[in-house]
Amino acid sequence: MSDLAAAFADGPAFVPYLAVGDPDYESSLAYVEALERGGADVIELGLPFSEPIAEGPTIQEAVVRSLAAGMTPERFFEFVEDLDVDVPLVCMTYYNLVYQYGRERGPRPFVERAAEAGLSGFVVPDLPAEEAGPLREACDEFGLDLIAIVAPTTDEDRLEKLVAVSSGYLYVQARLGVTGAQSSVSGQTAASLDRLSHVDLPKAVGFGISSGDQAATVIEAGADGVIVGSALVDVVAQGVENDDPTAAVAERLESLAAELTAGVERGFAQRAPRPEGTSE
Repeated sequence: MSDLAAAFADGPAFVPYLAVGDPDYESSLAYVEALERGGADVIELGLPFSEPIAEGPTIQEAVVRSLAAGMTPERFFEFVEDLDVDVPLVCMTYYNLVYQYGRERGPRPFVERAAEAGLSGFVVPDLPAEEAGPLREACDEFGLDLIAIVAPTTDEDRLEKLVAVSSGYLYVQARLGVTGAQSSVSGQTAASLDRLSHVDLPKAVGFGISSGDQAATVIEAGADGVIVGSALVDVVAQGVENDDPTAAVAERLESLAAELTAGVERGFAQRAPRPEGTSE
């Protein structure tokens, strides 16, 4: 069982996201470590890319801050090595950075370095399933997972292709559009989970979750985890705007993470028992 699969083995997981290096290297280390103290089971680390097409304004601005502070792929790997956390780490980035890393073109050097640094897997939003073979092979070689994103509009043929190249968990996009905190849970969530019920991978729902109550609703609907990014990046952005001390921002991140973790646990407790003979 991979580290990521193990993170979902004992119940639903809380999976927060932050852009690495936002607003600077040392502060970012403190912020990611605060997420673990708040209850994170897996942490997605954004490797900034200059054209983040899947991201809304909140994360785009975080990417700009990180790049301006000097974040690069190699610095990202050093960051992972410097982290003092004991949960699986997933790199979320775009395929150009993966493909161009190292002297030889292709994903293998990037995956090899990621494994050396201690990463457990990847989310690559712009990588089509039809072109994922080389990255999938490299992940298999070095023991890392490749997590696909499934949208509400993903048709059945494409869904099967995404599932075929995926491991660890599926990233279930709760709504159409780009990332960003929302005030309510999308009505598409339950339908998306239902159509994935035959897939033997944990399903973590992201895009728009920003509160413990929303996390509880998503878990109660059947999700195996919740992914939260923009709401946490907003906390970092507010700290930058107000010139707040790193410790104060880290405390707020830990508090929000704890609220979201409690929501995940509450949703699991409120979930209706499954009919006898069905799998969890």
